[in-house]
Amino acid sequence: MNIGTAILVLLLVVIIAIVILNIKVVPQAHAYVIERLGAYHSTWATGLHFKIPFIDKISKKVSLKEQVIDFPPQPVITKDNVTMQIDTVVYFQITDPKLYAYGVERPISAIENLSATTLRNIIGDLELDHTLTSRDVINTKIRIILDEATDAWGIKVNRVELKNIIPPQEIQESMEKQMKAERERRALILTAEGEKQSAILVAQGEKESAILRADAQKETKIREAQGEAQAITLVQQALADSIKLLNEANPNERVIAIKSLEAFGKAADGKATKIIIPSNIQSLAGLATSLKELVVDDANLAK
Repeated sequence: MNIGTAILVLLLVVIIAIVILNIKVVPQAHAYVIERLGAYHSTWATGLHFKIPFIDKISKKVSLKEQVIDFPPQPVITKDNVTMQIDTVVYFQITDPKLYAYGVERPISAIENLSATTLRNIIGDLELDHTLTSRDVINTKIRIILDEATDAWGIKVNRVELKNIIPPQEIQESMEKQMKAERERRALILTAEGEKQSAILVAQGEKESAILRADAQKETKIREAQGEAQAITLVQQALADSIKLLNEANPNERVIAIKSLEAFGKAADGKATKIIIPSNIQSLAGLATSLKELVVDDANLAK
């Protein structure tokens, strides 16, 4: 191979290498800012692109993903002259790679300084108590201000969060005391509520127990009354049966007289203090007495 052929082959290899090196692939969620001869030329989106050697240059590679910046604590002074430390977290996204590349020098530092300035202005109009209880309001105000200011830089601020609010040491101690007192108060309330519920349950239990006892006594009395009624019914039934049997037997007057005496004897054995004796019973009683005396006299004569 002569020298001319070798140079031609080498030149061809160099050209192929240059072509390969200038074939660029832009990945997903990214964009490349292209300059041609030092001036902005175009913005490459996702896909395959070819850069003209020695003429085109990739000025900036930009990520289109949402990004998060955690800024260090910034000293701020409230309206009531209390100095505290507040650190913020900013969520942003690049929407225009050209403006992001040429709009501002060091855009992240610009966002940090702008957020610190905005935070001081907002907190300066609030008192300490309002600052501690108005995070959402402060976040919204900062986001709106930052979004408007960074729009010219091709940046959209999606969200701003106050990560920590650190008041002075003496205020922290006072807040801790207040929180401790509040916890103790809640504990006392819970204890009192528990005792109240316990007393209610005890009273409810006693009430139910009294009701059950009353029901039991009521049931006992009802059963006793039913038993007595059944006993009376049985006695009356037995008496009715005996009278029926007696009537069916067709007793004579002597039997009736004897039954009357038996009934009178049972009545006399009772606790009644006054007994009304029918006239026929009285005559029978006299007859019984006369018979007794005759029997006694006969017995004496026999002796």
